[in-house]
Amino acid sequence: MKATRLLFIAALVGCGERAPTGVPLEPLLLDPLAPGTALLRCAPLSPDSVSQTIGPLGGVLLIGPHQLSIPSGALDTSVTITAVAPADSVNRVHFTPQGLTFREPASLTMSYANCDGSATFVPKQIAYTGDGLAIVELVPSFDDFWARAVTGLLRHFSDYAIAW
Repeated sequence: MKATRLLFIAALVGCGERAPTGVPLEPLLLDPLAPGTALLRCAPLSPDSVSQTIGPLGGVLLIGPHQLSIPSGALDTSVTITAVAPADSVNRVHFTPQGLTFREPASLTMSYANCDGSATFVPKQIAYTGDGLAIVELVPSFDDFWARAVTGLLRHFSDYAIAW
């Protein structure tokens, strides 16, 4: 199952033209206002936060049941990264330093094992969120519904949540 996820992520990274390392302002990857697109409702998890310095060799941060993997070469210098997953009715993670960009995409895997079971077979995606948890952009994602986790490719840091 994990090998399938890695192959899918490799396919996403290898497809199409490379995006700039800065935050793209337009166009959106998917229309966040499409009918039915919303953040997935969940039972609150225990809040969690972690800070770790990650450099050019990459690294992994575990934030409760969620995981951020930064590949080798994604960062030019060492950066102290902080991730906060608050107790909320949606599974979400806030990353700082805000706006940090990656030369190669990082992958964020978010669990939805604590979320509404009626949405089990509806594809989930990682959503870049703004003020008031408004969906700004849906990032390229792979939903592993057997593991009840979704993995998205991140080009920059901000706030992320699970959408469906």
